[in-house]
Amino acid sequence: MRVLLGCVPGLGAVLALLLCVNGVERAVDARPPAGTTRHGLVAHHAARPLIVPRAVWAAGTGEANSAARTPPPPHYDDKVVAVFVHHTDSPNDYDCADTPRIIRYLAAGQTGARDWDDIGYNFLVDRCGTIYEGRAGGVDRAVTGAHTQGFNHRTAGIAAIGTFTAGVPVPRAMTDAIAALAAWKLGLTGIDPRTTVRLTSSNSLSRYTAGTVAKLPALAGHGDGYMTTCPGAALRARLPEIREVAARLQGRT
Repeated sequence: MRVLLGCVPGLGAVLALLLCVNGVERAVDARPPAGTTRHGLVAHHAARPLIVPRAVWAAGTGEANSAARTPPPPHYDDKVVAVFVHHTDSPNDYDCADTPRIIRYLAAGQTGARDWDDIGYNFLVDRCGTIYEGRAGGVDRAVTGAHTQGFNHRTAGIAAIGTFTAGVPVPRAMTDAIAALAAWKLGLTGIDPRTTVRLTSSNSLSRYTAGTVAKLPALAGHGDGYMTTCPGAALRARLPEIREVAARLQGRT
């Protein structure tokens, strides 16, 4: 979906992205230090990056934004074991201070023309590396999204704002933010971003017939689960690097 944007004032300076790792050593006594399991194994968690709350972009005025201001009750899964990376297929040459306005346009398109109940992505990342909460329900929780048909359960959708087809530069700040977000979100359930997981398709319009158990990357591109070129050839080519960065942020070697 392509969004036409006007040149409009932004909402202030872009927030700084905090990237850090919560590293721990193997336990050697009866009381494991913080960040380890009872068996003394390292718990591979990553620090939660700075996430701009939904209220920042959902506060706009106009009838088209009513769904964003008053979303329906969310649905939840028991946990998140994979993330799917998307691009929004919208312009790349935006001012990052205008990101909240861009997200409002994206949300209006999905809840309007597509008649979805809320924006489909759980998170959105702009070219400056700022992470925004997307779908309502709480960033710490396993909110069921509407981002990858057939594989919305037990997954989170991360949308890179822009269009990243072959030859288009993907900003380093954006890929670093995606890695930090994936490291944290997958770390909540101990998932290595470099591994594969088993997910059950819920919709035969995906790449897999409903009921099929598919083996997919824990940090996947939209096209791994659905017949699409999303997240674009340029961003897809960066996924191996993003997986490695995310694993390091979890303290893995």
